[in-house]
Amino acid sequence: MTLAAVIQMNSTSQEESNWRQAKDLIVRAAGRGAQLVATPENTNFLGPHQEKVQRAETLEGETCARFSNLAQELSIHLLLGSFNEKSDDVERCLNTSVLFGPDGGQLAVYRKIHLFDVDVSAQVRFSESATVEAGSELVTAATDLGVMGLTICYDVRFPWVYQELRARGAEILTVPSAFTLTTGKDHWHPLLRARAIETQCYVLAPAQWGQHDDEGLRESFGHAMIVDPWGQVVAMAADGPGVALAEIDLRRLERVRSAMPVIDHRRD
Repeated sequence: MTLAAVIQMNSTSQEESNWRQAKDLIVRAAGRGAQLVATPENTNFLGPHQEKVQRAETLEGETCARFSNLAQELSIHLLLGSFNEKSDDVERCLNTSVLFGPDGGQLAVYRKIHLFDVDVSAQVRFSESATVEAGSELVTAATDLGVMGLTICYDVRFPWVYQELRARGAEILTVPSAFTLTTGKDHWHPLLRARAIETQCYVLAPAQWGQHDDEGLRESFGHAMIVDPWGQVVAMAADGPGVALAEIDLRRLERVRSAMPVIDHRRD
């Protein structure tokens, strides 16, 4: 079995403060025995969106270097939930998740496919595509801890993504997020549980929480959690920055899949 941890943060435009917060929480999780730690979407920066583009970095930049070094120092698998990766479009960046191995190497890179372009209410009106370029490839990574399928936030509303990741062998799904308070209070729990139930995978969902200094002073829902393959929430963070830990038991996953072999019952 593997002990996994999901991090809950309150990131802002203050990158150094975000780094210190993330590092402290990751070290805390590793100190409690976590071998796999995942941070939320927009870990390094959650502030004005044009500034996010201007500050974008490459995969060889300081943000990835810091997380690589920390993964190696703690000898853990570490998911940088997402950071603002520089793209070829000067007006947009990529929303990119990076998985580091215990040696600090980059095991997988996923760029968010589904962008949050919505007009839900006066509190939730946003066009992520104005400053973010969409990715185009699904990503899985075979690790010593299991096969991981990488996604980001709004992807969770598109079940086909998770069905395909399961078909490619995924056992652990990651959903680093910055879910808004308005949508999160109604949709966060049922969406994550549904993705776990239908794929019979563990779902790791690190989250942003609280007020940020992006345009509109958006507030995130929090509730970072881990869901097991039966759809049970086995760990959840309280309000505020923190850590939630749970065991990833692939033997349990196999028992669930054997008892109800839904992938064998599928008709295309």
